[in-house]
Amino acid sequence: MKFMVLIPKEVKEVAEKLEESGFKAYLVGGCVRDLLLGFEPKDWDVATNAKPEQIQKIFSDSVYENNFGTVGVKIPTLKGVGTPTSAERSVGADFEKKKIDIVEVTTFRIEGKYTDKRHPDEVKFARNIEEDLARRDFTINAFAMDLGGRITDPFNGRKDLKDKLIRTVGDPKERFNEDALRLVRAIRFAVELNFSAKGGPASGWKIESKTAKAIEVDAGLFEMIAKERVRDEFVKIIMTSRAAEGIRMLENYGLLKFIMPELREGIGCGQNKHHIYEVFEHNVRALDYAASKYYSFVIRLASLLHDVGKPRTKRGEGPDSTFYNHEVVGAKMTLKILDRMRFGKEIVEGVGHLVRSHLFYYNVGEVTESGVRRFLARVGPENIPDLIKVREADRIGSGVPKAVPYKIRHLLFMIDKVKHDPIHPKMLVVKGDDVMRFLKIEPGPRVGQILSILLEEVLDDPSKNTRENLEYRIQDLGKLDAKELEKLSMKAHEKKEEFELGVEDEMKRKHAVS
Repeated sequence: MKFMVLIPKEVKEVAEKLEESGFKAYLVGGCVRDLLLGFEPKDWDVATNAKPEQIQKIFSDSVYENNFGTVGVKIPTLKGVGTPTSAERSVGADFEKKKIDIVEVTTFRIEGKYTDKRHPDEVKFARNIEEDLARRDFTINAFAMDLGGRITDPFNGRKDLKDKLIRTVGDPKERFNEDALRLVRAIRFAVELNFSAKGGPASGWKIESKTAKAIEVDAGLFEMIAKERVRDEFVKIIMTSRAAEGIRMLENYGLLKFIMPELREGIGCGQNKHHIYEVFEHNVRALDYAASKYYSFVIRLASLLHDVGKPRTKRGEGPDSTFYNHEVVGAKMTLKILDRMRFGKEIVEGVGHLVRSHLFYYNVGEVTESGVRRFLARVGPENIPDLIKVREADRIGSGVPKAVPYKIRHLLFMIDKVKHDPIHPKMLVVKGDDVMRFLKIEPGPRVGQILSILLEEVLDDPSKNTRENLEYRIQDLGKLDAKELEKLSMKAHEKKEEFELGVEDEMKRKHAVS
């Protein structure tokens, strides 16, 4: 069969060695499904009637560190396929770049009760591949294929593949009670498989009616699942081309409230005259745009959450309602949401920063070069590309036809114009050591305060960033007493650049922006 050529030589050799030793060997699960759909599998699983200790004797370079009959057989690294780790999934890594060096070989098994709704209380070895397939989640994953290309399909999974149906193996209630993570996996498969092998949409995948009903009825089981496991499935949904549909399905099936209840606060929360969609729909549409552009996980998640703080900051109703400081509130909410979902620090802070920074005002002729420099100092030049992409998603999610208007293009021009100007203490021609040497003082708060004041002056006028000028200013500031210097330093810290508060609030009122 044609798809046999897609099986890597190293994987075939694992199955062949098992058969040469007198055992059965089948490729099973998702890799068979992907082959039948015309995809190149990212990971490979083998099922066998050999017991774990027998597998280890055949493959000396293997590991067995679980109670589920799965032995990890080490093989030479293969190019372009593999199973992403939890860490890679949590940061939205490029799944295609993971290199496989383990083939999981699992003894045919049947499973007992699932008290924790995630793992079987006990595992018993099965007599044949049919019994093994009966324990699997969905019919489209309950396949086995031998090295001759013959398919074992006891639950008509190939028909469901053809009909584009997500259906549980047997009674859906039993399958979800065994492993509640399957509730969200059904949705993940529905959106993930809606993509053809040729790279275009493959519309029509649906969850079979009885399976769908069981998800709604048993949604409460989801509370028992570890946050890390939920996070991994959520990331997979967000990284599909139909991420927005995935969020809508999570809501429609009653699962979103267990994953990201804060996002649901936007349901029914109307906006003002600058928006044609309620907050929830606006956020989901922003995600849809980010996914359509194949943007990174951080950008997709920031697009989804950029206005999560609006419901809690809304004042008034109708076309003139406001949402002042929703970006600040939203950023705090985002940090709590992502920390609760066990995302790493880099993701939590990165998404939170984009949510906090997404609402910036820029109008040609109203914001000066010093304002742009302070904007860069606050946001960070390295974050500008991602921030602009979130802003694009925000605009398209609002129903406007153009993602990058003239104002944004002009801002990018201004950023390019001032990008070499000093915007950080490290870019000053004098350093902390210079301050200490000139003033003959020890390390302490006084040094940082003086550098902050110097930076504020240089942000206003980069031409002041000369050694002669700054050395003079250091000597001058050194004459101030502690109270005066602290007051001046605090003023430098509190001075808001033209994109924020102060001038921005006035501009918002002037232009009815919220």
